[in-house]
Amino acid sequence: MHGSFHEYNLLQSRRQFLKTSGMGLGTAALAALLPQNAAAMGGVHHPPRAKRVIFLFMAGAPSQLDLFDHKPDLQGLFNKPLPKSISNGQRVTAMTRGATQLVMPSMFKFHRQGQNGVYWSELLPHLSEVADDVCVIKSLNTNAINHDPAKTFFCTGSEIPGKASMGSWLSYGLGSMNRDLPDFVVLTSAYWTGGTRNVQGLYSRLWGSGFLPSKHQGAAFQASGDPVLFLSNPKGVDAKVRRRMLDAVREVNRKHHAEIGDPEIQTTISQQEMAFRMQASVPELTDISKEPKDVMAMYGPEVHKTGSFARNCLLARRMVERDVRFIQLFHRGWDHHSILPKQLRGQCFDVDQPSAALIMDLKQRGLLDDTLIVFAGEFGRTVYGQGKLRRDDYGRDHHPRCFSGWLAGGGIKGGISYGETDDFSYNIAKDPVHIRDLQATMLHQLGIDHEKLTFPFQGLDQRLTGVEPARVVHDIVE
Repeated sequence: MHGSFHEYNLLQSRRQFLKTSGMGLGTAALAALLPQNAAAMGGVHHPPRAKRVIFLFMAGAPSQLDLFDHKPDLQGLFNKPLPKSISNGQRVTAMTRGATQLVMPSMFKFHRQGQNGVYWSELLPHLSEVADDVCVIKSLNTNAINHDPAKTFFCTGSEIPGKASMGSWLSYGLGSMNRDLPDFVVLTSAYWTGGTRNVQGLYSRLWGSGFLPSKHQGAAFQASGDPVLFLSNPKGVDAKVRRRMLDAVREVNRKHHAEIGDPEIQTTISQQEMAFRMQASVPELTDISKEPKDVMAMYGPEVHKTGSFARNCLLARRMVERDVRFIQLFHRGWDHHSILPKQLRGQCFDVDQPSAALIMDLKQRGLLDDTLIVFAGEFGRTVYGQGKLRRDDYGRDHHPRCFSGWLAGGGIKGGISYGETDDFSYNIAKDPVHIRDLQATMLHQLGIDHEKLTFPFQGLDQRLTGVEPARVVHDIVE
């Protein structure tokens, strides 16, 4: 008996042993763990303003100078060198290292919109119409200067692959609100095809669960065929046969779990059951044939194209109605090192009207108040141009020191602009918001103290915002 007990405990993870052991050490360790992980037990640390998140990720990094950060005084500095007092020897990419940094003002016009007169680019006419519902942050900043680590950092809180993504943290911390759909869904949108270049790939670690149990990873929906891979039964297998198969496999897995106590076996059982329920829930979710014509028109003409950003925004609203916890839409093609004006017009055509429609649609259904929408790329673009500069044709390099994004709903103040940059949109002049601060604020709106939502791994209490300082941006919260 003693030998069997010893073998059993050796097979368990350290964390599971501490949680299940009757010895004083295990009990004390578990007791110490419980208070800081209150959110992970289905509760929250304070009253939440939001129940769910829609994260609109513009992979490739939109130019803040051409969309959000109006700098009219740059018009008189076209093709002039960026003052060294502004660049101050800061790190640049290998693409512009050693080159003369020549100022390139935006060719696009800006207009004041909404009751508070926040500046919006002419490229975003539909979002301008909902300006009073949106908080623009112009002082975002990040650590990484290249796409891969920057995207990984934004989505997981670390430049190093292997950490848990934002949606996975929320699934772990808050649990599910819908037993028939995943807590965390990922939709990758088709991008403008009129000449877009430098389209980086996306990778599953951006929605992976990392060190968290695998049941918390994002479920990536497909643009064609089954929305989820292998959703349909094979030929000759109907729902009744599938049910009998799952029941048999479940019994085998339960016996296996009783023998070795591996928590991932329980995850396998629950995910197989979820997959069975999704065979009914996902087709119903993705069938938009009964959506009213006026709603379809609101999202724009691309809504009729499977895999478009417009269609995915509509699906995001339908997921909100069904209480999916975290919905992440990726839109690629924003890496504009050349022919930026042409490419940016196409990208904005893809996302402007659907993003505005998503806000309006949620609002008219009474769902915007408890749904937080976040729109951002992994970093910004430089004030200096790339390639041969013309007033109507230019490119911009990567710039992590300052960039812009926006938030709406979920208890965020609308109609405001937060943070300021210098005259060149190169450095932050007021109210910096690091990515960790944005993550802390998102968690705060969901009722979570970012310092208390932790998971023990490799000897550390891991958390989304890491161990460096992070703050909640209370000035943008209602």
